[in-house]
Amino acid sequence: MLCCYLFCYLNHLLIAVATLRTTAKPVVALVIQSHSSRGQSTFIESTQNAPLPLLVTLSNMAVSMLRIRCCVPRHAPGRLLGRKRVFLTLGSEFHCSTPAASGLLFSLYKRGVLKDSFPENAAQDQLPRLLQSAPQTVYCGFDPTADSLHVGNLLAIIGLLHFRSAGHHVLALLGGATAQIGDPSGKTSERERLSADVLEGNTRRIRESVQRIFTNHEALFHDPSRPLGTVDVLNNRSWYKSWGVVDFLSETGRHFRMGTMLSRHSVQSRLKSPDGMSLTEFTYQVFQAYDFYHLNQLYGCRIQLGGTDQLGNLMSGHEYIHKVSGEEVYGLTIPLVTSSTGDKLGKTAGNAVWLNRDKTSPFELYQFFLRQPDASVEGYLKLFTFLPLAEVERLMQQQREDPSKRLAHKRLAAEVTKLVHGKEGLQSAKRCTNALYHSSVEALEQMSDEELQELFREAPFHELYLEPGTTVIDACRKVSAIPDGPRGYQMISDGAVWINHRREDKAEQVLIPKHHILSNGLTLLRVGKKNFYIIKWLSL
Repeated sequence: MLCCYLFCYLNHLLIAVATLRTTAKPVVALVIQSHSSRGQSTFIESTQNAPLPLLVTLSNMAVSMLRIRCCVPRHAPGRLLGRKRVFLTLGSEFHCSTPAASGLLFSLYKRGVLKDSFPENAAQDQLPRLLQSAPQTVYCGFDPTADSLHVGNLLAIIGLLHFRSAGHHVLALLGGATAQIGDPSGKTSERERLSADVLEGNTRRIRESVQRIFTNHEALFHDPSRPLGTVDVLNNRSWYKSWGVVDFLSETGRHFRMGTMLSRHSVQSRLKSPDGMSLTEFTYQVFQAYDFYHLNQLYGCRIQLGGTDQLGNLMSGHEYIHKVSGEEVYGLTIPLVTSSTGDKLGKTAGNAVWLNRDKTSPFELYQFFLRQPDASVEGYLKLFTFLPLAEVERLMQQQREDPSKRLAHKRLAAEVTKLVHGKEGLQSAKRCTNALYHSSVEALEQMSDEELQELFREAPFHELYLEPGTTVIDACRKVSAIPDGPRGYQMISDGAVWINHRREDKAEQVLIPKHHILSNGLTLLRVGKKNFYIIKWLSL
């Protein structure tokens, strides 16, 4: 019986659409988002000039036939709502869950990727049903206040990747506009104002980094037999650049209450600080709330991810959307990544591990995770990798049986490095590790100039012409590695000089290709324990 009603309902709507298409200008389009029957959502989307009464008539017809819940935007069309929407949610009780989506939230909570949800009961009832009903759109924002994201941001990206792997659509929002405002959450003082050129450069580099990580995940981690959601990297400057301050405040400001804004933890902590809080920072939650609303209207986004310090901003977005359109949206928080001492791993804390290669090399990223304390490894495997939990447990069992092999540490370091820098980045990290810690000449020969400079960031890099008869002491003096005169000669004789991991105590020894000069034309010179010099030999 329900199938017959559904057929009639769709037939009536299609007739209505066909009637409209006979007019001079089509004004309405019917889009069915999902074929699942529990919580199924269908929306009718009109152009700016479409008559709202017509849409309401269509929705009322549907309501009368199938007890469909209808949500019509409460406000008149204006600047805030570029496209009017009528959301129709079928009230049938069919149950047709998608396996990838039905257990997604449970899996993410179990892994520790998700911590809290807003509204509080959403993760227990409403949100799982929404995820089962159809592919949803999820977003997370990143302000480009530096030219690279860091490990603290990586967990948010991984959260988006989990949703995308389950068939949902994800939006990575770069705050080209909100970075100029400055998020006060978790900060003790106001951010320094960045110029437009700096922000543009930061945004470009972060966009490249995020796109690289999504590409690596799709190529190296995703099961091709499962449907993959779409991904878009956006910049909120694109919708703020045309707003005037008076228009924006007139449209949005009336929906915010000072008492609620003042009660946010991020605001309270800053108001109590010696420097207080500027009006600019105070308005940040308004802009982030509007971002959520804008993405909700244009992309149907109903879920926002953010760090636990973003809960107040998530609540502002939820409340704003509920007031303006009446639609129910949700916020999910991700735990903040901390060091073994409990400090936040962010650039503000001064100990950031960056995601861009020129700031933190693949080798340094690999070593960061390889050196994690034993107590942190299991948790990090669940957070930063896509390994099944059963495999994580197996790795930890192997580690407990033979801790000296550090199998869990190595797998953690390899998985994260491969996600951030790809297969070549992981190979580079392993070459650098073998060259530095295992004195592997073979690894040195395979290294590029870039890798050597990444490995020895503080080491001077010299390009020298290889003249016939060049000796060990000549090479050392040309790069100022030893003092002139007898003192430098004595240092070599005493065994203080190493070339390509081999001690050299004969100052007059002529440099020999493939021994002192590797097949890649490089020489790694070390004087003492920590003074490295990289020489790139050029042919005459």
